[in-house]
Amino acid sequence: MLGRPTDGRRAALTALGVLAVTAMTTAAATAPPPAPLPASTAAQTVGADKPPAQVLRALERDLKLTPAQAAERLVNEAEAGVRAGRLRLSLGQRFAGAWLTGTTAAELTVATTHSSDVSAIEAQGAKAAVVQRPLADLRAVKEKLDKAAAEAGTKDAPVWYVDVPSNRVVVRAARRAAATSFIKAAGAQDAGVAVVVSAERPRPLTDLVGGEAYYIEGSARCSIGFSVTKGDQQGFASAGHCGEPGNRTTGVNQAAQGEFQASTFPGKDMSWVAANGDWTATADVKGEGGQKTQVTGSVQALVGASICRSGSTTGWHCGTIQQHDTSVRYSQGTVDGVTRTSVCAEPGDSGGPYLSGSQAQGVTSGGSGDCTSGGTTYYQPVNPILSDFGLVLKTATAQKGTAPQDEPANDQWSAGRVYEAGSTVTVGGVRYQCLQSHQAQSRWAPDGTPALWQRV
Repeated sequence: MLGRPTDGRRAALTALGVLAVTAMTTAAATAPPPAPLPASTAAQTVGADKPPAQVLRALERDLKLTPAQAAERLVNEAEAGVRAGRLRLSLGQRFAGAWLTGTTAAELTVATTHSSDVSAIEAQGAKAAVVQRPLADLRAVKEKLDKAAAEAGTKDAPVWYVDVPSNRVVVRAARRAAATSFIKAAGAQDAGVAVVVSAERPRPLTDLVGGEAYYIEGSARCSIGFSVTKGDQQGFASAGHCGEPGNRTTGVNQAAQGEFQASTFPGKDMSWVAANGDWTATADVKGEGGQKTQVTGSVQALVGASICRSGSTTGWHCGTIQQHDTSVRYSQGTVDGVTRTSVCAEPGDSGGPYLSGSQAQGVTSGGSGDCTSGGTTYYQPVNPILSDFGLVLKTATAQKGTAPQDEPANDQWSAGRVYEAGSTVTVGGVRYQCLQSHQAQSRWAPDGTPALWQRV
């Protein structure tokens, strides 16, 4: 990161560091699966049927696709997210993850711990993988590592995550001995944790259109993530390591811009800045060649899905999602729950936005490598930012109303609230279960959005 070496977080801005310049019953197992959802419905809900030209061009360049393949991939990813969500609910505790493969993401694989689920998975057009450990068990192992990281030294074992395709938890370390020591400290030595010896050492990348530069206290530079609102206040979300509450910011034009209202780092890597009256929140993200693409929601994409990133240093680049729920040890501390990608980034890109199609995914936290030789990056998912800070994402289709109440009334569905996959709500006396994590919009009511909600 680029910045002043003062206290913990600002010191981070001086290093190349944080990219800143339910068990299922037997009857349920044999019940016929729900009818497949038309791909067009899912694609229309998340805007994959009419993708931004900048997204298509970047996918063609970075994933080596033809125009037709890029367009097909986005539709396939949207449709697969719905099928995976429905299978996740029907499999319950036997669900062991889902991921995409193939040039156009045409193959969805859903893992289960019981062979009796294979026919139900295949009936949804997915490939079945029968594995040993359910996703819940893998996450429990990772939680042991998360807790141990607070006390154990993980400098030489800086990355760990749940790897659903291999059905295991993985620790990436510079030395095998460092990983072994970390795993033992967590009491996970008998949990089948895999070790990958790697020279990768992630660091934060530092240096109201997503991807444009902003400056902190006239010194460090980061990138705007996504425009947000909180009541009548406009602003933007970014990385937590970019600044602390009270830090003032200036925009790409060096004009006074706003002030950090909240910031979390380490632990998480999230912040939001309230802008002054001279700045207007937009749904825009700066894409290829400075052209703008618009955000239409925050539906979380699957492992294997394509993703593009914008940043004030390196611009617009694409890759794929490799793992969710990753923990990364930076020199300033551990950040949990980030997503690992194959997209490159460099210092100054920190805080910038990640999009899958037109769906907001997160803001740049850190990484390794560069955009010349290639690299790995990690982003802080956007939905926890919105939820933790009570923010509403600015989208191309204006959302009605302000942020929801702190506590929902009788589980009633509410626009502006972040719903995780598996959450249940009530609309008109009918119960619905969430298929894909997202922030609710007024146009995405459960009774009219089968791509996001399933009646139960």
